[in-house]
Amino acid sequence: MNSRRQFLRKLGVGAAALPFVSNLNTFASSLMATTRKQRLVVMFSPNGTVPWDFWPDEEGDKFTLKRIMEPLKDFQNRTLVLNGVCDKVRGDGDNHMRGMGCLLTGTELFPGNIQGGSDTPAGWASGISIDQEIANFLQSKEETRTRFGTLEFGVMVPDRADTWTRMSYAGANKPIAPIDDPYQMFRKLYGQVKDREVLTSILDSVQEDLKKISRSVSKEDRHLLEEHTTFVRTMEQQLRQAQSSDVGHAIPELEQGIKEENDNIPQIAKMQLDLMVNSFVNDFSRVATFQITNSVGQPKMRWLGIDEGHHELSHEPNENKDAHEKLTKINTWYCEQLAYLVRRLSETPEPGSDGSLLDNTLILWGNELGQGNSHTLDNIPFVMVGNGLDFNMGRSLKYKHVPHNRLLVALAHGFGHHIESFGNPDFCKDGVLTGLT
Repeated sequence: MNSRRQFLRKLGVGAAALPFVSNLNTFASSLMATTRKQRLVVMFSPNGTVPWDFWPDEEGDKFTLKRIMEPLKDFQNRTLVLNGVCDKVRGDGDNHMRGMGCLLTGTELFPGNIQGGSDTPAGWASGISIDQEIANFLQSKEETRTRFGTLEFGVMVPDRADTWTRMSYAGANKPIAPIDDPYQMFRKLYGQVKDREVLTSILDSVQEDLKKISRSVSKEDRHLLEEHTTFVRTMEQQLRQAQSSDVGHAIPELEQGIKEENDNIPQIAKMQLDLMVNSFVNDFSRVATFQITNSVGQPKMRWLGIDEGHHELSHEPNENKDAHEKLTKINTWYCEQLAYLVRRLSETPEPGSDGSLLDNTLILWGNELGQGNSHTLDNIPFVMVGNGLDFNMGRSLKYKHVPHNRLLVALAHGFGHHIESFGNPDFCKDGVLTGLT
């Protein structure tokens, strides 16, 4: 990094341009240039799935995607469907709480005073989450260290701290709140900005520096600089539009039914995913989470013609065909967000290397429940997309009630972090989840 700063100073370039050029080949050290940039994204959507419209009937590499996963049809050969992976963690709290708090930690919740739908209240999870564990491993080595160890993106996550709203943990009793305001995330990535008007002047000053740099870098890096500039201009225009319409972007409290923000969910999700892809291009982080609402999430997807809240619909019995048709549409929309991210990654070249970002990124899509009306923690709808961990993709796998802890261990192993167990060690006695490679 120091050599990059010195080179930029010689060009007469200010520090404000550094975030935009930190990942250019021209300034990369030989060590960084030879190290593959493996990435992990964990995407969360709530309230279980509709099993008959989700799980493929077949096992192996010849399988048909059901309705919910049809948005992934162009990427079926990069998709791995994991049936039979279960959250076996028990203890305090209801299944929504345990499903959320234990999803990435694999360990029990502390006793606490948050009362859910069970007889026993609960507190936070009693261990670190796998995204933070992997990030700590990457940050411990110079060749894989990034500006941010992890980035936590959210969409309509309630502005309250409880077990239903947090899936990432820095350690026992240390939940991490996702950032669900894309403008706040933008400021995190590109520096603190006092107000929206100053973005124009910042961009103008950076523009001149980018022109100076453009004359001293390769053709490939010049193209990357142009992409960065276009991206930031788009964000600046959206900020201006938000300001002119006098719409605030504070984190909403879902339980108060803030409808205006609810109806902006599709736009916010797209903005967050675009920011995530851009953060990978800049190598700001190699581990990210994308949390859509929360456990017991209650978005009303009026853009799909659905007026009822998601959690409300998820409690309907299987015989209610109308409710489950709506649930299928809701879960298909979640899959469309995954497919959008996958497509963006596949279309974005890997800076300084061959292939695309998707070649070096694995996305794990998960949920706190298997199905909403039974609140089961069996058959959690786990799907993986991308080639970041060199798993054998393009398959439908069927397991026999295996603990999801073994999947979490497999994620760590994919990064070369060969831990023997993760979370509750009792659920790791059979070792890493087999059949992935």
